[in-house]
Amino acid sequence: MTTTNDIRLSKTLSWLLRHGAVKEGLNIKSDGFISVVQLLEHKNLNGKYNLVDIERVVETDSKKRFSLRNNKGVLEICANQGHSINIVDDLNLSIIDYKEDVNIIHGTYYRYWKFIKKQGLNRMKRNHIHFALGLPYDVTVTSGIRKDTEIFIYINLRLAISDNLKFYRSANNVILSPGDKNGVILPKYFQKVVDKHSRLLL
Repeated sequence: MTTTNDIRLSKTLSWLLRHGAVKEGLNIKSDGFISVVQLLEHKNLNGKYNLVDIERVVETDSKKRFSLRNNKGVLEICANQGHSINIVDDLNLSIIDYKEDVNIIHGTYYRYWKFIKKQGLNRMKRNHIHFALGLPYDVTVTSGIRKDTEIFIYINLRLAISDNLKFYRSANNVILSPGDKNGVILPKYFQKVVDKHSRLLL
């Protein structure tokens, strides 16, 4: 069972690895990895957590948010997706081909839908827009879409890729796209939009 302490550690790791590393003076690489030793010396972790704690959180995280690797004897950790740090531009991503028979779905809420249906999906301050390969209650979907999502936006992958939009698969099976030059995926690439509860098209 996940403890409150582990949840706190996971949230701290998520913030540092996705957003705060540079501001906090941590040496993050372009592929998103940071030395675990250096990370444990950070003020938010020092004296509170150790290597065993980090290994446990990485192993037990249901969304598989993090990866560990041994880099020439140095244990390093990264967040698999969700970055807003500009220098992180070389994640371990595999590109999605238009021939792949997959659903690319973005989950959102009615309070944002009025904007999205006119302006499209925007990556905002993050490096990518996030998608899942299924719906939140699909057993194969661990990350990329929230369970309380109200609206499902399906992307016309073939059309989007034919217009040079890029889609990538992360290490934890989240689909990521930087969008167009403005960081946007326009509504013309929406294949269909579905209400979660009624299953009706919007």
